[in-house]
Amino acid sequence: MSSHHFTVWLSGMNNQYARREVFCWNTCHELKRFWEREIGKQTCYRESEEHRLGRSALRRLREEWKQRLETKLRLRNNPDETDKRANVG
Repeated sequence: MSSHHFTVWLSGMNNQYARREVFCWNTCHELKRFWEREIGKQTCYRESEEHRLGRSALRRLREEWKQRLETKLRLRNNPDETDKRANVG
């Protein structure tokens, strides 16, 4: 296996502290693979969590209670609407 090297110059505010880092191509490839796997794991976890939350009954229950509360408030604020519904139904 051939080993390719490349050089990265790192410098801060003062050039006297500049240093040269030499990385082996294999090391860079391994780092890239490592982070790609980590990102893949996180993406998989996020998607499974979104799927789990989508199936959750809690979201449906909250929506049902919100609709019930809105209906009660609407009927409380418009008592005439209650009479109309009773006459139609």
